[in-house]
Amino acid sequence: MSRTRTARIIVTLLLGCAAVVLLVWAILPQRALVVSGLAPDPLTVRGSVHVHTLRSDGTGTVDDVAAAARRAGLQFVVLTDHGDGTRDPDPPAYRSGVLVIDAVEISTVGGHYVALGLARAPYRLAGEPRDVVEDVARLGGFGIVAHPDSPKVDLRWRDWTLPFDGIEWLNADSEWRNEGSLGVARALVTYWWRSPETVTAGFDRPDTPFAEWDTVSQYRRVIGLAGHDAHARIGPRGNWEPADRDLSVQLPGYEVAFRAFAVRVSLEAPLTGDAGRDAAALLASITAGHVYTAIDALASPASFSFRAHSGTRRASAGDDLPVADSAILEADVARVPGVSLVLRRNGRVVAASDSGRVRFEHAASRATAVYRVEAKLPGAPGTPPVPWIVGNPIFIGPSLPRLRPKPRVSPAVDAEVLCEGGDVARWRVERDAASSGRIAAQEAPWAMGHGEAVAFEYALRPGDRAGQYAALVTPVGQGGLSAWTRLSFKAAADAPMRVSVQVRNPRSGARWQRSVVIDPRPQDLLVTFADMAAVDEAPVPIPLGDIDSVLFVVDTTNTPTGRRGTLWIDDVRLERAAAP
Repeated sequence: MSRTRTARIIVTLLLGCAAVVLLVWAILPQRALVVSGLAPDPLTVRGSVHVHTLRSDGTGTVDDVAAAARRAGLQFVVLTDHGDGTRDPDPPAYRSGVLVIDAVEISTVGGHYVALGLARAPYRLAGEPRDVVEDVARLGGFGIVAHPDSPKVDLRWRDWTLPFDGIEWLNADSEWRNEGSLGVARALVTYWWRSPETVTAGFDRPDTPFAEWDTVSQYRRVIGLAGHDAHARIGPRGNWEPADRDLSVQLPGYEVAFRAFAVRVSLEAPLTGDAGRDAAALLASITAGHVYTAIDALASPASFSFRAHSGTRRASAGDDLPVADSAILEADVARVPGVSLVLRRNGRVVAASDSGRVRFEHAASRATAVYRVEAKLPGAPGTPPVPWIVGNPIFIGPSLPRLRPKPRVSPAVDAEVLCEGGDVARWRVERDAASSGRIAAQEAPWAMGHGEAVAFEYALRPGDRAGQYAALVTPVGQGGLSAWTRLSFKAAADAPMRVSVQVRNPRSGARWQRSVVIDPRPQDLLVTFADMAAVDEAPVPIPLGDIDSVLFVVDTTNTPTGRRGTLWIDDVRLERAAAP
């Protein structure tokens, strides 16, 4: 080979390398700004909520996650492996100097729900979102709507009328599912040079979660935060698909994800090193809304303050200021070139500032006003751009409930008895081939020796969940529900459980259901036909004139396989409620 040809090859290779370097440089995300002059605040701790490990579909052990969090400068991590709430959560513990709190992400048929502070549930938490939200609250947990606007339908939240406690205004998994193949390819190129910035390069300001949060916050208290949804894995068919476990690569790693952004929790006192005590304090602050999120890959470290006062009364982000008088609101963030603040009232912008500080006077009003703040930086990624900092609201005016008040139950104006006492002849059992059910007349738990009820003894086949069920069925005569609006009954069980109360169309086999919690303590229960949801692809609304039977179904939605037990049913009535 001649020297000239060799020289040409070398020059071509050098030019090619230079072109690659220039291309990479051109598509690199903007480097994170470094904020100087900020002293650490011992009452503000950085951490992550919504992290998965090898216990579900993550790639690291609990210790791996804790070590990565320590390297990223976090002080706590809330693990949320997928489950049904029936596993005993690990007690809080310090691992690698990081406070690790065990929680759970529960799958419903209408999205996923992260439950914090939940003890072991007495039965599987699953099924309809309204049932899971109700169970988490009743069992003492705090529920957060996960990835509410996920492009994947199975993950997207679909019922905003429910009394959930919190919402992920941003979820890293959802943001990257929106990017498509081109965005992922670009990220694979730039990740090796600016990893945290690459993670956030796929973020936008997610309009749907913000809009729903702002709407719901006008009638009850809901907290907002960002969730990592960290699995440390990406697969060829999309982010973190279970079927891609063997083909996936461990990108982005836990440490990189934690460096990209973190939630900041404001505590009443510094962490003590006592894991149980610190976890309780941390969860109390999160549930109170004393938390904000900062995208560290835009600028770090971050600081944020949002407060309000009226006379001698004071409030910070997450608090109520229950006054009808005027009030002064003030917010400020760390001084970063180009930073701007936006103050929103009930979701609408009412003030803005380019100085890193905003002051606004709230006019006297008897209505509750909900104010929250977003901080923005020039050059932030996304359309619209993702905010740098998002804080929780201050509620000025009458205090809002955390939950919606329960609707008043209208009295019955007419009723028809379907079953009273131990009338076993009216009932029959339906079940899958390997499960069992038996009907007997037994002394009712509430009768104290003075009456019988129908006792349903069931046993679901052990093994994998494969549609096991056992049902107590009574006929109503075709068209027998036409004149009625609801079903009432008295019930008890030998252990807490959820039972699906169903009605069925005999011609199509279509069913509609509403599940209820039944405890050892006898209860009078109501199921309104209008509240029943379609099972599978059944049409809505229910054609009450075509229904011929009512079923009390024990199945694997909420009952583990292999479970045996007894359910007592009595005083079953069809009712017509008085007009509201």
